Amino acid sequence: MNIVLLGAPGAGKGTQAAKLVEEYELPHISTGDMLRAAVKEGTPLGKKAKSFMDAGDLVPDDVIIGLVTERLQSKDTEKGFILDGFPRTSAQAVALDAELSKLERPLDAALLIDVDSEVIVGRLTSRRMCKDCGYIGTAADATCPKCGGEMYQRDDDNEATVRNRLDVYEKSTAPLIDYYRGCDLLVAIDGDRDPEVVYADVKKSLGL
Repeated sequence: MNIVLLGAPGAGKGTQAAKLVEEYELPHISTGDMLRAAVKEGTPLGKKAKSFMDAGDLVPDDVIIGLVTERLQSKDTEKGFILDGFPRTSAQAVALDAELSKLERPLDAALLIDVDSEVIVGRLTSRRMCKDCGYIGTAADATCPKCGGEMYQRDDDNEATVRNRLDVYEKSTAPLIDYYRGCDLLVAIDGDRDPEVVYADVKKSLGL
């Protein structure tokens, strides 16, 4: 099962990906993690990516596509994969499709975890994290329920930052939804429910 994961920041993509990884042993390939690994290992593409990152520039599409293509030839992707954070634009999606076609490993689905933006704003602005153990809770947690540590709000969870991230997502990534709908690959799931209910729907919709 070859899947691209879509959804706004805070929609719960990571939660659903973790469940799929655990049950079906599909590697969860995050472009951020992949970039950091390639830079750390000093691969030719990693060195190329690092030169852009060090300059504070976006890593160009052809470098990212190269890294993704390289990663998808690893042995652990034989059963399938979950791509998260890539593609981010329709142009990247077209380039990815071309590479996957060459590898004879086309996508089976573009899985969209769909949550209304106002629900996401409420979710993220009420999120709190433990300073000691990293537990993620809500504003209702005065102290960490796991270790008793101090709970705090991350800088990027304030309302202005959250709304800005959602605006960026809408402008750049949301057109992907139309692209994959046009390819008849879009599987849209209502993410504004209990995570277990969402996961049951994910499995049913993907035919797992």
